[in-house]
Amino acid sequence: MGKLVLYGLEASPPVRACKLTLHALGLQYDYKLVNLLAGEHKSKEYTLKNPQHTVPLLEDDGICIWDSHAIMAYLVRKYGKTDELYPKDYYKRAVVDQRLHFDSGVIFQGCIREIALPVFHHNQTEVSKSKIDGIYSMYDFLEAFLGTQEYMTGATLTIADFSYVSSVSGLLGLAPVQEQRYPRLSAWLERMEQLPNYRSSNGNGAQMLIDMLAAKITKVN
Repeated sequence: MGKLVLYGLEASPPVRACKLTLHALGLQYDYKLVNLLAGEHKSKEYTLKNPQHTVPLLEDDGICIWDSHAIMAYLVRKYGKTDELYPKDYYKRAVVDQRLHFDSGVIFQGCIREIALPVFHHNQTEVSKSKIDGIYSMYDFLEAFLGTQEYMTGATLTIADFSYVSSVSGLLGLAPVQEQRYPRLSAWLERMEQLPNYRSSNGNGAQMLIDMLAAKITKVN
């Protein structure tokens, strides 16, 4: 196995999703901090590795892959002892892929980025109630996705769960998941928190994002 290097920062949900995958696969890797707020992702050296200058970035023995979903799928395909985290079965994989696309387009782009970008890059201190309502609308979908299942795509854990928990856990400061309204989602979050290395792979970074948003946002209207 080549040397694995993950580039990112702890507050980033996609970075934490990759860390959860790496730990689930039992893979050793080096971690290199990329400070986005200081512009380190736009350095010449980093841009040569990732012209999109985003995090996370995975370097595997000289090859570079970016986008958390692509990274997680690659890791399971190459290093997984089984395909459980990203099934080879056409239908099961299609369900996982659908969940990953939902994470990209709705959870991350539609909820997290819509709030974080104005706050961290344009010094906005107010968040509209409509954006908070959008988070709860997203929770409604997740509650429906779970149905009677333990995980987001069925009876077993997949990389879709890693993406979702890394995203949702960073939003809890703005939009708490109330057990009465979201019993399935609440139980799923508790289940995910019991994963080995959850705190170091995701929990600490999620709290960091919560604290960073709380320090900037003064009003929801």
